Amino acid sequence: MQLSDDRIELLPFKESDFELFLEIITCPQMMEHVYDPLTYDEAKFSFGERLPPWKLESDKWRSFSINEIKSGEKLGYISLRIVNHNAKVAEVGFMIKASAQGKGVGSKALKLIKQYAFDALMLNKLVAFCSVHNSGSFNLLEKEDFSRERCLKQNTLINNHYRDDYAYGLCKPTL
Repeated sequence: MQLSDDRIELLPFKESDFELFLEIITCPQMMEHVYDPLTYDEAKFSFGERLPPWKLESDKWRSFSINEIKSGEKLGYISLRIVNHNAKVAEVGFMIKASAQGKGVGSKALKLIKQYAFDALMLNKLVAFCSVHNSGSFNLLEKEDFSRERCLKQNTLINNHYRDDYAYGLCKPTL
């Protein structure tokens, strides 16, 4: 299944995506609402865990670089991992470079990953989590029809401070 539209394409992570991953995952500003930035060694390990091959039975992240078709620029990445195989539920997460935020890239990538999850992987539900202070992420999730299901108090530890997160869900559309 090709994951693309008129502007972007999602491509499974490959070794050449490490620089993009490293740029995002080690940046304190980018990670402000996610978790503590990773060290180089932590980033290298985490990236290695996201490289293909990936199987539906896996508990690991399936990650895709988000690429602008016209320029070939890597704009960020989006990932999913099955968190409940019996109920066919996957968590989705995304990171968009600061220079590409607010330009519809996240929305397009989320549309494509929803199509992949529901049509190709035959999943039943997607879930996502984000800081209550990350309005960019929760506004994007709500724009793409995710419903805020609850607030998780003191759910994430960032810079030695507990942070509250919102939990979102989106069930497979019924015909």
